[in-house]
Amino acid sequence: MAASRARWRWWVLPGAALAVWAVAHTDRGGTTPDAAPRPAATSSAAPDAAPSATPGGSTTAPQSAGAYDPADCAAAVRRYAAAAGIHPQLLMAILYNESYKPHDPALERAWQRYKPDAAFGVANMHRAAFDEVKRGRAFADRKWEELPDDRDLAIEAAAWYLHDLDRQLPARPVGYTRDELLALGYNAGAGNMRAFAHGTPPGLQAQSYLDRLHENWTRAGRAVNR
Repeated sequence: MAASRARWRWWVLPGAALAVWAVAHTDRGGTTPDAAPRPAATSSAAPDAAPSATPGGSTTAPQSAGAYDPADCAAAVRRYAAAAGIHPQLLMAILYNESYKPHDPALERAWQRYKPDAAFGVANMHRAAFDEVKRGRAFADRKWEELPDDRDLAIEAAAWYLHDLDRQLPARPVGYTRDELLALGYNAGAGNMRAFAHGTPPGLQAQSYLDRLHENWTRAGRAVNR
């Protein structure tokens, strides 16, 4: 999915990112953690310009280059988490985990020209995951290419993806809370999540994602409750 993107690329290749940025703006016309406790289990029993309009209207703040705080999306996080039956603090913590790279629409699209399998939107979702999760949902007519411009859509899709992952968990997972396993599934995929739920230890990359979730947990809680 939403499988972990190599975080270091955005920092080790600053020259490349700047070049990509220049290409994007030329193409468009030339105008220029405090430590947190382990998350509590979900209450659900079921297992990257201004945003475009969404059904019901967008509730997130307008986007601008280099200025993104997941807390600005709190209203959308609360609404879509409630609709999908997942913990809003989990959804917000995942947005913080996924905020390691710039979420400017032009930069995301320019980067995707060089890395076609790159993820889109504030929740860093890949095309296949989006096309799968939208089936039969209220946003079924939306396109993956819209994610960079529409934070509400990105958050809605992420919420329902977590809902679908939750449905694949066993009733009594081993070693982790459901929220932790859903975060691992968001990062490493459903198959790995199920293995972790049955006692298989996560690899270094998945464990790093979980560690960041713990680091972001407290501020995610503050963000959704403000």
